[in-house]
Amino acid sequence: MKVLVCDKTEKDCIETMRTAGLTVDTNFEITPEDLMTVAPAYDALVVRSRTKIRQPLIDVCPNLKLIVRGGVGLDTIDVDYARAKGVEVRNTPKASSDSVAELAIGYMFMMARSLYRASATMKAEKWEKKSFEGDEIGGKTLGLIGVGNIGKAVIRRAVALGMSVLAYDPYVKSVEGAKLVSLDDLLAHADYISLHLPKTKESAGMIGAAQFAQMKPGVRLINCARGGIIQDEALLEALNSGKVAGAALDVFSAEPPTDWKLIQHENVIASPHIGAATKEGQGRVGAEVAQIVIEFSRK
Repeated sequence: MKVLVCDKTEKDCIETMRTAGLTVDTNFEITPEDLMTVAPAYDALVVRSRTKIRQPLIDVCPNLKLIVRGGVGLDTIDVDYARAKGVEVRNTPKASSDSVAELAIGYMFMMARSLYRASATMKAEKWEKKSFEGDEIGGKTLGLIGVGNIGKAVIRRAVALGMSVLAYDPYVKSVEGAKLVSLDDLLAHADYISLHLPKTKESAGMIGAAQFAQMKPGVRLINCARGGIIQDEALLEALNSGKVAGAALDVFSAEPPTDWKLIQHENVIASPHIGAATKEGQGRVGAEVAQIVIEFSRK
């Protein structure tokens, strides 16, 4: 089986597949245009978040049998179309869960103690000790939108920190460590709101002006899920009004962003979609990708 790895992937993953007898080529910077001419020669494509697999590409790949997305979401792949064409689509939903959960929790600490601004003042050789009275996370209420593998990992950590957790997920009937509530109840009572759900037709733009109006004054928001679930303009307005005291964003409507005004807001902390980017998480992702491809090749 011929495999093309289109995005940066752990070396061990690639060598494991080659040791298993697969022909594995890598092109971590391949453009969408070049992929249209190169991909038809392969039986399997391995991608991360950079490479998109859409209907036109699938149509020109007569040998394609497997697409593996190293990561959680599948929004970068036309999954239904691929499966209708007989192509199996897989991902690695658990491998990076702890990494993303730790980033979300870390963001909460950063906002609670104004660590980004405090560090910036120190680098500017300023001693503004009295400007940085913060809040404790313990005793606060975390509102969790989405209770998949990552959401459950966040719950375990939040409970250990002494937080109460409210959770909203229409597809979940029960979850340990959290109280399942309606979205309206969550928005009304949470001190922190963290998003951990896929971007779908239902979730795109689901947090807008009406939802911000329901939130507590001074709420803090974390998005380590997908850009576009929160409406950017509505968030910017909520930040400017003070309704949202702080936002921590790892994902964006366009990546890299084309409009930086939200990211440049003084009460926003941002990172370039690094939720899964830990050595441990990437190692687990690579190992699972290799296992999926090898097992498929032996069917």
